[in-house]
Amino acid sequence: MTHISIIGTGNMGQALAGLAGKGGNTVELIGSSDADKAVTGDIVVLAVPYPAVEQVIAQHGAQLAGKVVVDITNPLNFETFDSLTVPADSSAAAEIATALPDSRVVKAFNTNFAGALATGTVGGQPTTVLLAGDDADAKAVLAGVISAAGLRAVDAGGLKRARELEAVGFLQLTLAVGEKISWTGGFALAQ
Repeated sequence: MTHISIIGTGNMGQALAGLAGKGGNTVELIGSSDADKAVTGDIVVLAVPYPAVEQVIAQHGAQLAGKVVVDITNPLNFETFDSLTVPADSSAAAEIATALPDSRVVKAFNTNFAGALATGTVGGQPTTVLLAGDDADAKAVLAGVISAAGLRAVDAGGLKRARELEAVGFLQLTLAVGEKISWTGGFALAQ
């Protein structure tokens, strides 16, 4: 059993709390009004929009040392919705890892909609959660949480693969906003 802190109480935060609870893990949700609340989870999920990450790190950064920090963000330009806001040779996850050098950063859940996490299936297949990170143990712990909830965890490689995951997340969001796919759809890999 793992203790998981989820920073963010929106749709994704709620879906991730339900997912983590399915595996028998303990979960604490930390909202924006909980700035003084201690982050006690072994895994800490940043379930906030990318522009809010800087504030979360300013408030809780010291508490994240030694923890698995899961970046679920897609660094979109929310004004134009037509580009990512990080440099082409980087990612939101890489920037978070630089800001939190004593944490073990894993990119995950950014290619999943809350509905696909809540139902656990996409097109009759288990929902696939792609992971990217440089710490194999951190990825294994997170993959265990995902698998215990009945979803499929797939290791996409090192943290440098986060850029591609963010591009896939961006494409999926663009398709949903354009009403080409459903917000309850998602990503699954057939075996």
